[in-house]
Amino acid sequence: MITTTELKKKYLEFFRKQGHSVIASASLIPENDPTVLFTTAGMHPLVPYLLGEQHPAGRRLADVQKCIRTADIDDVGDNSHLTFFEMLGNWSLGDYFKKEAIEWSFEFLTQVLKIPLEKLAVSCFKGEPKNNIPKDEESARIWQSLGVPKGRIAFLDREENWWGPAGQTGPCGPDTEMYYWTGKGAAPKKFDPGDKQWMEFWNDVFMQYNKTADGRYEELKQKNVDTGMGVERTTAMLNGQDNVYATDAFEPLLTAIAKLATKPDVRSTRIIADHLRAATFILGDEQGIAPSNLDRGYVLRRLIRRAIRHGKLIGITKPFTHVIAEAVIKLMHTEYPELQKNKDFIIEQLVQEEERFGETLENGLKEFENILKRKKKKIPPFSIPMASPGSATTDLTPRMEKYKDWDKKITGEEAFILFSTFGFPLEMTDELAKERGIAVDKKMFESEFTKHQALSRTATAGRFKGGLADHSEATTRLHTATHLLLAALRTVLGDHVFQRGSNITADRLRLDFSHPDKLTDAERQRVEEIVNEQIERNLPVSWQEMSLDEARTLSAMGVFESKYSQRVKVYTIGDPAKPFSREICGGPHVEAIGSLSHFRLTKEEASSAGVRRIKAILD
Repeated sequence: MITTTELKKKYLEFFRKQGHSVIASASLIPENDPTVLFTTAGMHPLVPYLLGEQHPAGRRLADVQKCIRTADIDDVGDNSHLTFFEMLGNWSLGDYFKKEAIEWSFEFLTQVLKIPLEKLAVSCFKGEPKNNIPKDEESARIWQSLGVPKGRIAFLDREENWWGPAGQTGPCGPDTEMYYWTGKGAAPKKFDPGDKQWMEFWNDVFMQYNKTADGRYEELKQKNVDTGMGVERTTAMLNGQDNVYATDAFEPLLTAIAKLATKPDVRSTRIIADHLRAATFILGDEQGIAPSNLDRGYVLRRLIRRAIRHGKLIGITKPFTHVIAEAVIKLMHTEYPELQKNKDFIIEQLVQEEERFGETLENGLKEFENILKRKKKKIPPFSIPMASPGSATTDLTPRMEKYKDWDKKITGEEAFILFSTFGFPLEMTDELAKERGIAVDKKMFESEFTKHQALSRTATAGRFKGGLADHSEATTRLHTATHLLLAALRTVLGDHVFQRGSNITADRLRLDFSHPDKLTDAERQRVEEIVNEQIERNLPVSWQEMSLDEARTLSAMGVFESKYSQRVKVYTIGDPAKPFSREICGGPHVEAIGSLSHFRLTKEEASSAGVRRIKAILD
């Protein structure tokens, strides 16, 4: 048996011996390609160097790149598809080309991994005359010179043997792909790529071209090599396992989910493991993406909420996303230290998102079933106007045209209600509908969504920030005290404590925070003492306006971060070099803590699962 870690180590050591510099995985957020949301392959971070810029580590590189792909999300849960995965790669930036790349691939497979030649087959690009791209006879000849029989070499089209560009434009070229025989008994002498017992697991891409914005393929002055081997898929293959979820990359996650489930289901368990592993890595990325209704944040929210729904399907009744995230972090933090570094943010965002969605999920599912029941009973999703006395029946043609086949599909308005009222991403409604054999009017949904955006731009005008009833002096003092309280709670209880909401009037403050247990008398007393100690010290209060990225760099705490704009206010209590409290906040605050008077807790109780509520006053 070989583990994923062992495979990665063998790979990097082999290519280091071939003169490659081993580089760290880049961010999941591509800096060099605005046409894609996430890094989908190892080439994304290297695009400038593939186009000729000099890489500081040299012309030969090797890495393990973390990737996110969502195009096949509906297939996740089968034996091979994943949302987040690791990709091994070795690179030539204008250095070696086809001969060396293929020879090293062959050596690594047969000498390092000890794969018998008779279990291997390869494919090459068949050419594309309309784009003046020739058949890749050169790669085929190299494989044959290494001992691969002609019958084990197939020439395939663009869909199979062409890679890139990663976005809409950029470096691309033909590739040669390697296959492993997973069937019982000896592999057939003639390679049939359509036989599912042949598993494709590694490809060598020969970047000879640059695709331009007008669709032309220009020869690159600098010819590059980009290879890609999926870690999870290859590990499963080498171990004789029939699915990627059987590898050590998933075993701890599946075990953790199984302990929570009361109605086990293989597919749902795999979806939860995959989606929350992906969500943990997105949240843990240095770019700090949070769930939202736009772009990357929407993809993240979709993954989390889909995992929550499947958790419900297998009988998980309490908050669990943070439990699986903890397992991911424990398993992967050595190789990806950013997970441990950003652990608080990961857990905070997952807990918040699960709370937001958990409150409406059950009601949303009931509404979805009610929609189907109304369709079955032929009750239309719109009102039918009554005809005037003595007149002909009102013409319903325009209305009926808009709702054409309403009883055979989920209308756009119905899908939008599920989205706006119950937080169902369109994809979740679509998935639920497919399970019932019914379609969703996505075009009408988009129309409703656009209309809603236009109407809601000023809907929140005039509201106070931070849960304040007003901006009076008394409320301002209690608002500042809330920052002291949160910092004191984290000091006494631990870094798992995050704000879950607040409500502040002129008479008292109320703070909801993440914590599973009732505070002991000693803990309550210590929290009060810490807050009053800071008041006695008369710590200064200062603020700065900065970018959200700068705020994260300073480890500023924040609530519902996905709602922030790109410029935020960060309030610091105490010495800026070593603050007692630092939070993203809209204010207002007192200028010095000494004006707050004595702080006293008046009540502590449960607010919801895993959330406590404290009320306090300033005497």
